[in-house]
Amino acid sequence: MRFLDELLDYIPFPEHKGVGRKPVKLRDKISYLTLQAYNIKSSRRCISDLEIAKKLIYINKTPHFNTILKRLNDPSLISYFKHLINVSGLPLQQVEMDFAVDSSGFSTSQFDKWFEARNQKKNTVRRFRKCHLTCGVKTNIITAVNITRGYAADSPQFKDLILETNKIYDIREVSADKAYSSRANLNTVSQIGGIAYIPFKKHTTGKRRRESLLWGRMYRYYLNHQEEFMEHYHKRSNSETVFNMLKIKFGKHVRSKNEIGQANEILAKCLAHNICVLIQEMFELS
Repeated sequence: MRFLDELLDYIPFPEHKGVGRKPVKLRDKISYLTLQAYNIKSSRRCISDLEIAKKLIYINKTPHFNTILKRLNDPSLISYFKHLINVSGLPLQQVEMDFAVDSSGFSTSQFDKWFEARNQKKNTVRRFRKCHLTCGVKTNIITAVNITRGYAADSPQFKDLILETNKIYDIREVSADKAYSSRANLNTVSQIGGIAYIPFKKHTTGKRRRESLLWGRMYRYYLNHQEEFMEHYHKRSNSETVFNMLKIKFGKHVRSKNEIGQANEILAKCLAHNICVLIQEMFELS
């Protein structure tokens, strides 16, 4: 609670100006959702924890449980959550230089219907949301995150995640799996002074183009020095660790039924994860 409170102190939240009943403050909305994500409880059961936060003067008012549910559906919180996740890693700015990019799904309570042509049967498949993130490979801090629908492609998210990470950190290396293999992604990392270690797909020829000479160089390096290449690439395994930490500690399922609520719920998990990482590194790195 103290780390979250200190983090929120640095955000210049806008003041509400107008007549009538004052709305719940943005600061309090974020506190409600982050504490609920941390405690993995329903909105009813997390009220006692919020009462403790109220007594410690971390929030202004203990909300009704319906207030927490309504706050989940606030679209303005998405940008705030993303910014908080990004800046929460500032204490580790000098520690993290190598990063990994990956994605994973969080299941929902909704189902999609589809028709299986072979068996002539109608089936249902659980709908899920996909979390795309960049993380540091030493401390497992999440540096940037995007939330999309479950079947969204991974590669288009790469540039935004890397550029967002570069706002805080100096990037030396980025590792990612074959889903992110493209000339544009290699160039994105190269332009900010880093090297991307992304394996090439089987059908790749290594043919160079004028706009991407780097593609041919990395392809030859991948073929001729594969063991050395893989040493850098396997740092990507830390992204799997991050998702494992997220899902074991804060749950792999989201309760919300609309896309905005689901996005806010996953982002709150990511922010809670980052605060836990900071506490861990406070002891490990002094």
